[in-house]
Amino acid sequence: MKVLKEERQVELIVKKSRFIAIAKVCNEMSDVKRLVDETRAKYPDSTHVVHAAVLGSQFSYSDDHEPKNTAGRPALEVLKGSGITNIIVLIIRYFGGTLLGTGGLVKAYGDSTKLVLDGIQTEELVDKSEFTMTIGYDMYENVKRVLTARKADSINEDFGTEITISGKIPSTECEALCSQISDMSNGRRTVSIS
Repeated sequence: MKVLKEERQVELIVKKSRFIAIAKVCNEMSDVKRLVDETRAKYPDSTHVVHAAVLGSQFSYSDDHEPKNTAGRPALEVLKGSGITNIIVLIIRYFGGTLLGTGGLVKAYGDSTKLVLDGIQTEELVDKSEFTMTIGYDMYENVKRVLTARKADSINEDFGTEITISGKIPSTECEALCSQISDMSNGRRTVSIS
């Protein structure tokens, strides 16, 4: 399975109807409603805000008042076929005055989903753990190199009397990170993993 490395937005026009498709990371089912509500608030004059989400073996979709199974379901089928998880695709429709019919709607929503996923940056789904450490300024450059080598991401740094660094690291790298930091500091510094 793959996960998104970026968010993306594309637009498709079909018979004067405007479809704006947005792909976002979505890690919890509880986030689906919030993301739909935020999108609805951002596009208050839209006709429909359709969504499809895949989170592991869980799925969510909505036609948002389009005819049954003509909007969310086609988007979900494209998503399921993409091999991407922890994702939500939101499709905002502005009605252009011409009815598309059920076949036209299925094609428009499916095509919108394909278009937003086409070439989107993904990475393999890797189990990650959160880490935190506090180090002296003398260790900073070396620690940064270690974190890069260990594929750490989502890094936050707090510069005070000492430097507190937190982020995420592949779970398979946790033991090596702890060992390296301990060795670099002669056992004076440790890494907290959660």
